[in-house]
Amino acid sequence: MAFSSWKRLLLSGRTCRRGGPALHWKRCCHWSAGKSLDPEVRAFLEENTEVTSSGHLTPEIRLRLLTPRCRFWREKPDLWPYGDPFWAIYWPGGQALSRYILDNPCVVKGRSVLDLGSGCGATAIAAVMSGASQVLANDIDPIAGTAMILNCELNHITPFPITIKNIINSEVGNWDLIVLGDMFYDEQLADSLHHWLRTCIRIHQTEVLIGDPGRHQFLSHSIHSQLHKVIEYSLPEYTRQENNGLTSSIVWSYQPSNILGSS
Repeated sequence: MAFSSWKRLLLSGRTCRRGGPALHWKRCCHWSAGKSLDPEVRAFLEENTEVTSSGHLTPEIRLRLLTPRCRFWREKPDLWPYGDPFWAIYWPGGQALSRYILDNPCVVKGRSVLDLGSGCGATAIAAVMSGASQVLANDIDPIAGTAMILNCELNHITPFPITIKNIINSEVGNWDLIVLGDMFYDEQLADSLHHWLRTCIRIHQTEVLIGDPGRHQFLSHSIHSQLHKVIEYSLPEYTRQENNGLTSSIVWSYQPSNILGSS
């Protein structure tokens, strides 16, 4: 399974092909839900992903993902014509966040939500399904933006706005809630997230929910001491197998201390 090598690299936090995830966050471009989808990209994704809702924590949500039945699960990674398709995996942290939102719609109902590092868009879709008043999905990969629109179509919801740029360390927006999953895989990125999220909380009293299955890079980072465990989910067997045996995923609330006096 050639595609599994990408997953193992991200799970272990090592630098990956084409510069690595941390370097990818330095790119910047723009994409919005109102933009027409490139028909060639749409056709490629429709041909080379599988629509599935099984093996994950949220069977209510249908997604286009790379699975063992897809051609590029076996092809050499270099044959994939776009950037590394991390969006094409439904990562455990995102699964936990999406499950929690679907089970507790009051968390997002009537609120503005930023889904940071949205990937396949599942958590943003869960927020829309649960009654969020405004949802913005953010990812740095324009192909992820296309995939999100396709996934919105699959779930019969109006596509939400998407921004394709690195917003970490930029001017913070006034969001009621920020959700992010599986993003603490690199120390430099984790440090930037920690500082930026603290700023969001200090300026706008933003609530922050983080999903992570307990990867070493996350548990060992200083942010972990400022998290409150909200809920833990046992992962389905398929997800366990595709994530190096991880058995559960947790939703955390980020509650930094002395936030009013921090800079």
